[in-house]
Order: sequence, then structure tokens, then C-alpha cells
Amino acid sequence: MVYPTSIDWGKPIAETALWVAEMINAAGGVDGCKVDVVVRDDQADPKVGVDAAEALVDLDKVQLLIGTVSSGVTIPILTSVTAPAGVMQISCCSSSTRITALAADGTTKGLWFRTFATSKVQGSVAALLARDAGIRKVTIFQKNDDWGQDIARLAAEAFKGAGIEVAGQVAITDGQPSYRAEVTEALATRPEAVYLALYPKEGISVVREWIALGGTTKMIGTNSLKSDEIRDAVGLQYLADFIGTDTSTPRTDSAAAFPTTFETRFGRPPSGPGLPNSFDAAAIALLAYHAAGRGATGAEIAAKVPLVTDPAGEKIAGDVEGFRRAMALLSEGKSGSYQGGTGAVVFDRYGDVTAPAVSWTFGPGGVEERRYIPLEEVGAFIAALN
Repeated sequence: MVYPTSIDWGKPIAETALWVAEMINAAGGVDGCKVDVVVRDDQADPKVGVDAAEALVDLDKVQLLIGTVSSGVTIPILTSVTAPAGVMQISCCSSSTRITALAADGTTKGLWFRTFATSKVQGSVAALLARDAGIRKVTIFQKNDDWGQDIARLAAEAFKGAGIEVAGQVAITDGQPSYRAEVTEALATRPEAVYLALYPKEGISVVREWIALGGTTKMIGTNSLKSDEIRDAVGLQYLADFIGTDTSTPRTDSAAAFPTTFETRFGRPPSGPGLPNSFDAAAIALLAYHAAGRGATGAEIAAKVPLVTDPAGEKIAGDVEGFRRAMALLSEGKSGSYQGGTGAVVFDRYGDVTAPAVSWTFGPGGVEERRYIPLEEVGAFIAALN
């Protein structure tokens, strides 16, 4: 497993995946063998991530890699390490549509899956929410990596399609001591609102600089900013007009149960990004590993994923008893329909999933949902843009 465990929002994502491994072991293990998860920290850095993945593949001889979060780290791991080595890779959170293109041209060799919808959903929903809020002119701050460039491009297209002017796009490179020059550039475009495709570390610096220099408090942010550290560092009084975007779990029994079971296990609600997606990625991967059997190759594990996520199969719950039942079915060559933290997961031929969406904001007690946007409404809005 490769996740940014040294970053505060990354550690819970990894802990959630490890929790799944605990339950799989309690249910009997993968093909009767105890799951041993070797965890490596990518620090949300491409070079560190590739080095970590290479060590797992070359030294530990893994055939399954779970991770990572940032598309800017996932893509080089996928293209230079896992796919060339024939290792299956599944991610909880990487949303770049560039990966879909890589799958379409055969680069991923059918070894790639993700339990998070592509950036197109979030980018389009940002335009929908801006339109509904009466916003007519936006400027975009984007993280200067694969993910930031991808989602900013998709959001810009959606804003324009919805009749909203994109006054400017400003790239933010992390690790800088100050973003005053970038913020000043954005201020010169005189937007009604800003769209923030950033991570918390640089997001905090940019937003504080933006507010200090008199920028509007109307902000639309990606799910990567769904973190209490943003609220605490910026100040709730400056976030009253903030509109967050995220893909959502469908309103199903399994998705509704996830927060309760998570809080029972960890003693806190699942308020950070990607937690149900991390749960489902680990569960599907380990069940597929069980179906493929000990000693399976990455390609053999990947080939069993459809057996775990078959809509016509018996419904499988994301708990110890559910995993035990799933492994019994899979051992008999039967299929199951895994129902987890994000509902019933089904992948398309590129390893992608679709999802409904939500808007959210910061409140005194943490992140608060504002509006649920069903899959049908998301699809209709995207179709109207097209």
C-alpha cells in the first residue's frame, strides 16, 4: 500500500484500508492466508511515490498495490512501475481523466481500478453550484500538477458551458514561501468568486493571502479541501460563503451505515476526504485476491474484480460476516455484488466508476453537507453542457 501517511489527511485514508485488512483476516484471510499489508509513505510527492512503489514491486514482489491519493503521484506509479510489471493497482481517490485516456489506449493493461469518480463530476458540479448561486465570473487557482491541471481544465469548460466567465487561471506550485504574486495576479481579474483546485497545505496559504489582500469570500473548492485544518487556519468567519464540491455515496443502506461503523472503530466520524472510497478499494482488491488464490499474478487478481462487483451477484456487506460470506461464494466460483461505503461499486471497462455529488461547507462542528445531487441530475447537467 502506498498512501501519504505522513500527511494529516492521508493517514486516515491508510488506516481505513488497514481496517479492511483486519476484517478480512478475521473472516479467514485471503485464500486462508493472513493479509500482511506493507505500507509505504509517498508524502504526496511523485518521486517518493515511485521509489516506494518500485521497492514494493522489486523487493517485496507484491502483485497488488493499493494507492495512492494524488493523480500526480498515481500516474507515474501506474505508467512506470505497476503496469509494466503486471501488478494490479487500485486507488481510492485519484480522479484525473488522463488515467481514463491511459486505460483507453491500453497503457494500464486492464490492471487499473479506482473507487472515486473522475474529475469531470466535480468540475461540472462546481459550475452547477456557481450558476445556482448567481455567480457570473470566476478565477481559478489550480495546483500545478496532473490533478490540478486536469480538474481546472474540466471546471473551466463547465463554467463556460454554463455561461460563466472564466476571468483567469493561476497555477500554484507547492512549497513556495509566499503566494502573494499569484494572488495579486488573480485579484487583477476582479472575479465574483474563485475556484480552488488545491490541497490543504497550499490552499491555506493562498486563501489567507487572498483574504488579507481584499479578495472575495465567495469561494468554490474541491473535495481535497475538506479538512478541519482549513477551517481552523483560515477562520470560520471568512468561510461563510464557501461552497465545497465532492462526489457522494448514493443514499443506500450500506453507504448510510459506513459512518457509524467507522466511528465505532476509530472513535471519530469519517470527516476527512476519501475514507469510504479507501474502504471499498481495499475490500474489492482483497476479495479479488481471494478469488484469484494464493500465488496469483496481478493480472489474475484484476480478472476477478468483476466477480466481486457483479450487479447480478448476491449482495455482500462490508463487514466481517459479509467478507466471510463473499469469500465462501468466491471460493465456489460464484459472484457477489459488493455493497460498501460508496454503495454498490461497478467499474466500466477503463476501471472508472460514476457517482452522485454533494455540496458542503465548513461549520462549527466540522464539514457540513449542504445539498445532495443525485446521479441523474449530475448526468443531465453534464449532458446540457455538452
